[in-house]
Order: sequence, then structure tokens, then C-alpha cells
Amino acid sequence: MIRRINKVAVIGSGIMGSGIACHFANIGVEVLLLDIVPSELNDAEKAKGKTLEDPVVRNRMVNDNLKASLKSKPSPIYHQDFAKRIQTGNLEDHLQKISEVDWIIEVVVERLDIKQKVFEQIEKHRKPGTLITSNTSGIPIGFMNKGRSEDFRKHFAVTHFFNPPRYLKLFEVIPGPDCNQSVTDFLMNYGEKFLGKTSVLAKDTPAFIGNRIGIFGIQSLFHQVKELGMTVEEVDKLTGPVIGRPKSATFRTVDVVGLDTLVHVANGIYENCPEDEAHALFKLPDFISTMMENKWLGSKTGQGFYKKETSADGKRNILALDLETMEYRASKKASFATLELTKTIDNVIDRFPVLVSGKDKAGTFYRKNFAAMFAYVQNRIPEISDELYRIDDAMKAGFGWEHGPFEIWDSIGIEKGIELMKAEGLEIAPWVNEMIASGNTSFYTVKEGATYYYDIVSKQQVKKPGQDAFIILDNIRDSKVVWQNTEAIVEDLGDGILNLEFRSKMNTIGGGVLQGINKAIDLAEKEYQGLVIGNQAANFSVGANIGMIFMMAVEQEYDELNMAIKMFQDTMMRVRYSSIPVIVAPHGMTLGGGCEMSLHADKVVAAAESYIGLVEFGVGVIPGGGGSKEFALRAADTFRKNDVELNVLQEYFLTIGMAKVSTSAYEAFDLGILQKGKDIVVVNKDRQIAEAKKHALLMAEAGYTKPIKRTDVKVLGKQALGMFLVGTDSMEAGHYISEHDRKIANKLAYVMAGGDLSEPNYVSEQYLLDLEREAFLSLCTERKTLERIQHMLKTGKPLRN
Repeated sequence: MIRRINKVAVIGSGIMGSGIACHFANIGVEVLLLDIVPSELNDAEKAKGKTLEDPVVRNRMVNDNLKASLKSKPSPIYHQDFAKRIQTGNLEDHLQKISEVDWIIEVVVERLDIKQKVFEQIEKHRKPGTLITSNTSGIPIGFMNKGRSEDFRKHFAVTHFFNPPRYLKLFEVIPGPDCNQSVTDFLMNYGEKFLGKTSVLAKDTPAFIGNRIGIFGIQSLFHQVKELGMTVEEVDKLTGPVIGRPKSATFRTVDVVGLDTLVHVANGIYENCPEDEAHALFKLPDFISTMMENKWLGSKTGQGFYKKETSADGKRNILALDLETMEYRASKKASFATLELTKTIDNVIDRFPVLVSGKDKAGTFYRKNFAAMFAYVQNRIPEISDELYRIDDAMKAGFGWEHGPFEIWDSIGIEKGIELMKAEGLEIAPWVNEMIASGNTSFYTVKEGATYYYDIVSKQQVKKPGQDAFIILDNIRDSKVVWQNTEAIVEDLGDGILNLEFRSKMNTIGGGVLQGINKAIDLAEKEYQGLVIGNQAANFSVGANIGMIFMMAVEQEYDELNMAIKMFQDTMMRVRYSSIPVIVAPHGMTLGGGCEMSLHADKVVAAAESYIGLVEFGVGVIPGGGGSKEFALRAADTFRKNDVELNVLQEYFLTIGMAKVSTSAYEAFDLGILQKGKDIVVVNKDRQIAEAKKHALLMAEAGYTKPIKRTDVKVLGKQALGMFLVGTDSMEAGHYISEHDRKIANKLAYVMAGGDLSEPNYVSEQYLLDLEREAFLSLCTERKTLERIQHMLKTGKPLRN
């Protein structure tokens, strides 16, 4: 039977319930969101003379929770219009509506008695065959579905989302003891394909996989920090981006999540895992107990391990908690000699051997930390998972780790990892010794573009399932390279499609990347059918290499700078006017030049989490790689008879002038960056390259023809220019923008108006590109522009001067 999900019911509208409802709305599913009826009126309702029978009052809980969720930042929803897909109600008046849904998700408070009552009520209205899942993070399934019907139990599982559901990719699936295998398979596939998650099959054990390992890691650090005499800043320095973890690292992350949340999960593991060899580690250290008593819970209470304070002169300072005195003090910058040794190592996975060899306190920290983690994860097999890769997947998707524990162990070396464990008096699991004895020297291997993992039962490397839907560039890079330089690699994706991958720092676009684009198009035009421009780094591209622009401008090498801008423009035009389809696959930050590349693609296959925009105003220039030209062209293509054409052009002008960036790929359609009916959005970023390849192949096989260069772009000349100049004058007069902002805006106005033509006219793309390049170059001669570029290079933040 083919199961389709058209409508879901989410029971419970708290932070998680509303977040889950929003994410189903994100992917186009109709949602019924229900919560309890309030037991008493609030002051506002009393003032209006409402009663407890009033529908507004009865639905207050659910509507207030959803409203708060939709206002939160970062937003739980891709586009505010998608909230219309959510219908709200209460558990007394509207529960019967669950008979119309395909999947019921329970997200009520973590109390067994309440969950059992909810399931009893659900069963009265649920139609047979409907999926029923709980988002519990630890209550055993056998307790929750006790007394339920056979059909209920056959379709019951835990589907554990991580908060926030839109952004964290982990989707743990834990089937009930009577759950049909077909239901488990469906949930795993649906999580990957439709929800855009990393589906991880887990066992019904306390905290499942992600929280069991993640909370162990944090608790282990809590105990180590005192033992090694370290500060919270030092631990956060060592457990952040340098090892591929989020910037919030450890203690800042706890502040954001809430210390009470972490304590709740840790206590649950401590109480329910008495046989765990690290049982004592889950007992809270004294400083955590003190913080709980003081209600220093983190961001929600205004202070945790860190505290923000505003001094008398209005300056905001960040204070850190001294774990010895339990008093706040000025935050101190942490630095370690060992970390200095990794500064030239770009790939995080290559840093671990250096880190564990450190001679300072950092080296000691890493040796102890990784020894404890390796020892712990080896012993969780087969308790929480039969396969080691599921533990790595859970940590990467749920906690934002770039590499899982077994991948880190591989990078250090199996024998070295064992040496670290023995130095700490930790035992090696029998299966690890058996693995080495069988001749396997790593947990993972890559063969023929696929990842294999060591299977403990068969004692051999087994292909990791589910890879057929993905193209993993890391796995094919060595064997499928067609051409490369230091900043770009061209790989053969098979079936006549090439992929161009950027390899520069933060995927900035400089000479090496531009050379790579042109070479990739040359190769594809000669011997292949199409080209994908995509990568699997954290971000697609943060834009042009402004450091290079700054150096040329400071040295007043204007001829060279003019040539560099022209090369950028010409390369973007090659993306559009090549004889093969070029698909651009943006994700994450896609700014400036990265956005311009997307604007010139034959088709964009964007990840849903794409933050796209032309942000050049922040560094004192206008888009110079065809972005200003393209927005003028798109405005012209949008002109309709009897419309006020100036209004259309103004919208595009403001998008650039206000440096608007979409907070999702769907918002990029509103900004005119992505085009409806042409560009598409993929929810699961892991599938993006494969999907882009598919579209390149479809376009090639459909008989792709090279487009004809445009000479029919309507520009409005002085009619538009006058309006823009009046607008920028009034904005400066009202102190909304600076004098330099006005100068940049006027340059942009000149380009988008097509110059100061006396009347509307039709021009070529090249005409607009020449205007754009001239404007960009002239702004690079301005001192205030150079100040903005320098400030961005130093701080990563825009300067308004």
C-alpha cells in the first residue's frame, strides 16, 4: 500500500508542537494543531466580558502559542504565507477532526499519565491505519501504548524531532514493540525525503541516541572543567568551530537550550541507566546544583554560564561565571599554542591528530575528552544502536557536529584512540579488538563513491544504506576529478554531467574560482551534456573576494580592477549563454557574487535553507558581477501594459539598496531572485546535488539550445532616474541614510535607469553591464568605500559611515 500524507494533526502547541506544525506547513502539508482549553479567563478576556465558553477563549492557548512561535527568531516557517496551512483548535471541541488526518503527532508535556489520557481520547476518533507517533524524548513506548488497540500499537512509534524542528536535521525514529515494519520504513523515508531530515533508527532506550551521547559529552565536560582547572571561555574556545562544532560550543549552547532542559534529560539518564558504566558522570556537579537553585538557567532567565550587562556608559559587556567562586567576572579571551598549530589546516577532520598531540593544557583536554567519548560510544553498541554510523549521524544532525565520534576516532587512528583510552584507564570494547584482529583498520572506508562502515555482526565493511539518493562530493572527489586548481574542482557526476565545486576560503569568488567556472563550461561544452555548480560546504558562497578588490583599490590599480570586474561579468554571462544547461545549487549563505551566479543560471535548484541576497551596499559598492544589470532586466520583463513601470523598478532597486537577504529559499521568490515556474526548492540539502544533476540531464535531453543574448531590455532613463534621486535626497535629509549611502544609491539608480536617457529606450545587456562596471569602479575610488571594505574584512560586519 502506498501511504500519502496530506494532513497531519499535532496534539500540543508548545514550542516543539508549534515548531513541528510549522515545519509540516513548510513542506505543503495541511496541519491541525490542537491544545487544551484554558481553565480560567485572563485579565484581557475579563475586561472584554468574555466567558469560558467563548470560542476565542477556548482556543486561546493554541492561538497564543502559534502566534508566539511565528514571531520567534529564527523563524520556524519558510514563508509567513505558509502559516495559512495550519488550522487551530482545542482538544474538547475539535478532537473528532483527527479522523480526517493521515498522521497524528503527540507533543504534550513529558508525563506518562497525561500522555496515556491523550492517547485514550485519540483512539476514540482515530481511523484505523492512521499513523500515531509521540515526540517524547525518553518515556518507554511500552508504557505509552499500554491498553491501546492492536491497530493503534501496529501504527505507533516515537518520532523525535530536535528543537528547533525547522533547523536541526535529526529525526529519530523508534518503533514500538508491535509496530509494523512498513510503518518504520515509511517514517524513515518520509523524514529523509519530505521533511529534509537525517532519519536515524534508534532503540527504545533512555534519551535514545542523540541525547544519550550528547548529554554524556556535556556532563563529561562539566566534570573535566574542574579537574583541569579550566574556565568556561577556555572550554568554549576548545569545543567550538576549531573541532567542527557550532560557535556556541558547550556552555553557550547550554545557556541557549536552558540548563533546566539539560538537567531534566541528564537526571532521566541517571535514574534509568543504572548499569551504564559512566553512570556517575550523569550525576550533576555542585556548581550545576547551585545554578539551578539560583535559577541561573541561561538566556531564558538572563544569566547562566554567561551574563550580559550594560555599564553606566551604555556599553554592553559579556560576563562569564567563575566556577570556583560562583561569581560573574569580565569575560577573558582564551588562547592555546595547540590551536595555533591548526590555523593552516582548513579541513576540520585533519586537525584532530594535531590537537591530541598538543603539549599544553589544550592537548591534555583533547586527549581526556576524546578518550572518554570513544570509550562511551564503543559501549553503546548494541545497547542504543546496532550500527556505529547511526551514532555519528545522530550527533551530526542533532548537535551540529561536523564529524561524529567514530569519524573523529578514524581521523586520529584506531590504535591512537585506543592508546588515549588506555592512558585514562578505560577498557577497550571486545568488538573493537575483534575489528582490529580481522584486519579492519578503520570504522569507515570509501569505495567507488560510496561510504562503507564496519558491521559488528558480520565483522566486515558494509555499504551504508540510503546513499543511492545522494551524491556525496567527498566520496567522489579523488576518483572523479576532471580538472582542478587551488580554488575549484570539476568532478564527473556521471551520465554526462559535470559538477564545479568551490574550494576557496568560505567559497569566496576570486580569480581561481572564475577560472574554474570557465574551464568547467569549456569541458562541458566539448565532451559533456551539462554542468552543476554546487558544493556541500556550510555555505554556497559569501560573495566576491573583497580582499583582492581592496588591495587593487588601495594600490590604485584601476586598470587591473576594471579587468577583474569585467572578467567576473563575462563569466556570469558565460553561465547564462553557454551551449549546455548550467544549474546552480545554492544553500546556506549565498551572498553577493554567489547570488549573481544564481541569477544567471539556466535553473536554480536551491536548498530550502538558502539565505540569498545582493549585499554589496554593506561594503560601499553596487552589485558589479551582473546583479544590477539583471535586476534592471527582470524589472523590464515584469513591465505590463498600463502598469506603473516605475513601481516595479523601484521594488528591485530597494531590494539591492536595502541589501535584502531571504531567510529561506521561498522568500527569495518574493525578492525576485528566484523565479516561479523555473527555479525549484529542495528541502533535504543532502539530495541537492543529485536533484540538480537530474534537472541538468532533463534539460539536455529535452534539446537544450543556447539562449540568444538580449538587446531588448527596456530602460526608463530620466523618468526613473529623477524619481530615484528625489528619493535618495529625501532619505538623506531625513537622516535615514548617510551621504555615502546616497552616493552609492545614486550610482545604482543610474545603472538601473539605463543612464540619463531623455526617454525610455531599449538597450542590450552589455550596455547595462558597462554602466554597472563603471559605477562599481568609481565607488572603489571613494575613501569611505575603502573604509567599509576594510571594516568588513576586519570584523565581518558592515560599517555605516
